[in-house]
Amino acid sequence: MIRHNLRRARNIHGQALSITRQDRERLNDHTGKVIWLTGLSGSGKSTLANALEQELHTQGKRTYLLDGDNIRQGLNKDLAFTDADRVENIRRIAEVAKLMMDAGLIVMTAFISPFRQEREMARQLIGTENFIEVFVDTPLEVCEQRDPKGLYKKARNGEIPNMTGINSPYEAPTSPDIRFTPSSSVREILGYFDD
Repeated sequence: MIRHNLRRARNIHGQALSITRQDRERLNDHTGKVIWLTGLSGSGKSTLANALEQELHTQGKRTYLLDGDNIRQGLNKDLAFTDADRVENIRRIAEVAKLMMDAGLIVMTAFISPFRQEREMARQLIGTENFIEVFVDTPLEVCEQRDPKGLYKKARNGEIPNMTGINSPYEAPTSPDIRFTPSSSVREILGYFDD
């Protein structure tokens, strides 16, 4: 984990709030969770997250999808793809996901999140009981064949430095909550929400 030396005010204190997470969950009629999808570019994270959100929405659950490309166009547009920026990207997403979960939402995150240590940081911040790590386990060769954004081709041609899986590492989860393969079904993940 890379630690940033931030200037912090010494006069900031936590504010007690009257409405709790439990109050929001009761109103929503379901608990908040974070489903953290991780895998290589082109593995199917966004497609899976979208299908999962559609199904949960159909069931009347309140959801939100945080997708890597969308977040990097706004909240994290100041970050590049260095290791330090990738760490900060995941830290920010974990903080946002935690806030949204506190609002009682089921949050899906679709980020490569290449480093185990940062995924573990997210799990600890969000809470192990609220965090479902889904490893979208699609082999690099399949991701390169799909290459929906043309990123692998550019990386192989030297146009993209720090491409995860090519010239930047991806540390696959050793024991994810769910290992999602091309033959898996969304139903495996939905099982976490059966009442």
